[in-house]
Amino acid sequence: MTDIDSRRASSSYRTPRVTRLLLQEFRSYPSLDLSIEGALIVFVGDNGAGKTNLLEALSLFTPGRGLRRADLEEMAREQGPGSFAVSLTLQDGEDLWRLGTGLEIQDDDNSSQRRYRINGASVSSAHHFTDHLRLVWLTPAFDGLFTGPAGDRRRFLDRLVLALDPAHASRVSGLERALRTRNKLLEEPSPDPLWLDAIEREVAETGIAVAAARQEAIGRLSGLIHSMRDDTSPFPWADIRLEGWVEAALIDRAAVDVEDEFRVLLKTQRPRDRAAGRALVGPQASDLIVIHGPKSVAAERASTGEQKALLIGLVLAHARLVADVSGIAPIILLDEIAAHLDPKRRTALFETLAQLGSQVFMTGADIASFSLMPKATQRYGVSQGQVDLLS
Repeated sequence: MTDIDSRRASSSYRTPRVTRLLLQEFRSYPSLDLSIEGALIVFVGDNGAGKTNLLEALSLFTPGRGLRRADLEEMAREQGPGSFAVSLTLQDGEDLWRLGTGLEIQDDDNSSQRRYRINGASVSSAHHFTDHLRLVWLTPAFDGLFTGPAGDRRRFLDRLVLALDPAHASRVSGLERALRTRNKLLEEPSPDPLWLDAIEREVAETGIAVAAARQEAIGRLSGLIHSMRDDTSPFPWADIRLEGWVEAALIDRAAVDVEDEFRVLLKTQRPRDRAAGRALVGPQASDLIVIHGPKSVAAERASTGEQKALLIGLVLAHARLVADVSGIAPIILLDEIAAHLDPKRRTALFETLAQLGSQVFMTGADIASFSLMPKATQRYGVSQGQVDLLS
């Protein structure tokens, strides 16, 4: 048993459980009041029945835009009033918590505003929910992660960081705002140099903070993966690293020195960035490099099945790390997870999920895909606007 295994076995993670989910005017659901028991939950139904909507509702209880990264207005039911509400009851040991969020329409000017509540009291943001639960997820949108653009891998990476460090959302959004402002200034025929200097100081400061948080998360995740690696596992271990100028500079230099150098670099590259329409150097241009560990092959060169298994292995390792760092076993959302797994990997996945200690919500179109799940698994049939417990 490794040191991490020993620590995990002897630790007492909190294991929060969603016991009730309520939806009002959310996506395909005019209303829903769903009681939930146990740790393993499966939603089964035809494509378009509303299974992913249930996972998306749960994903709103973490900073960010949810697992679809959709605008709030898109989540409101098309035939509804434009507002929506999602709430859940969370059992955490002896404690019960009621968490709520949604979009409210203001009567005075018909504008909309997102609201957050804990036990009926308003809080300022989803950041407050992270005291009570953490969430990680995997959806079919990630299936092309290793072969797709670097931007997809950065968003995947930032979601990993966010589950460990909820403050990362404000860093990333701050960097994006500063970069947009700089891009607009560079489009002007004669931009104010003092204003450009100020914006580039902000880009450098927030950019180094984003890169440092990513580096720390990747370092921790890589350490956990290597401590538990097993070349015979159906879910191969991954070698992971960040590739980019900022990340390379942070390896052997102080963050304050890299920040100064980054600011100077932004200034000298203004003509080049103006021509490109974006900043070409910085954490917004970095990439997550993933290697299939047992084969020493770049992830994008692995087979489709190997890529899926590698991705699942990464997400499971990340869930373990979230528990180690936060003390909370994260709730795991797995959309259409079993559809493209062979029987061996499917069985291994279900066994691993049963051992994690997390509450896991899964979706699928074929009930037979979940036939090897433990008997205590709750299975629900999903149709348009309705969810029924299956016998």
